[in-house]
Amino acid sequence: MNKTILIFWPEGGNVENSAKMIAKEFGDIKILPMNKVTEDTLVQYDKFIIGGSTSGAETWEGTKNESPWNTFFTALKKQDFSNKKVALFGLGDQVLWPSNFVDGLDTIYSAFIETGAQLIGKWSTEGYDFTDSKAVEGNYFVGLALDEDQQDELSEERVSAWVKQIKEEF
Repeated sequence: MNKTILIFWPEGGNVENSAKMIAKEFGDIKILPMNKVTEDTLVQYDKFIIGGSTSGAETWEGTKNESPWNTFFTALKKQDFSNKKVALFGLGDQVLWPSNFVDGLDTIYSAFIETGAQLIGKWSTEGYDFTDSKAVEGNYFVGLALDEDQQDELSEERVSAWVKQIKEEF
């Protein structure tokens, strides 16, 4: 198996642009928006890069919500990821949302922890200016944190360094 897939949501904005930047840097990788992911997709791959944004947090939870995230998390709960590696990336705005910066990363992280996945790709909090984030453990985010609103000039360099890091861990 040993195949890698990059899954992202939402489409058509900074998350998709960041996903494409990561995919280009990574090289040989399948890229798929979350609404195209099936349970079969989760079985076919053993290395995952997953990304999303913090905005729209109401779409992360709720049994009546039919967002791609909710559908994805439901499918994920049926999987055993104990032999799979997962790297995460998240987007946020540290100026407008300094007390919730990239909180969405924590939601994704928690969902994969429950599957037994091996999470890789932690990223230093150095160089960011925020007050709080659920996605921080010690001095690291649980995945790559990008701020396309306030620090877009740093994204390419961060993506390049992070992809190099996760390729070594994959």
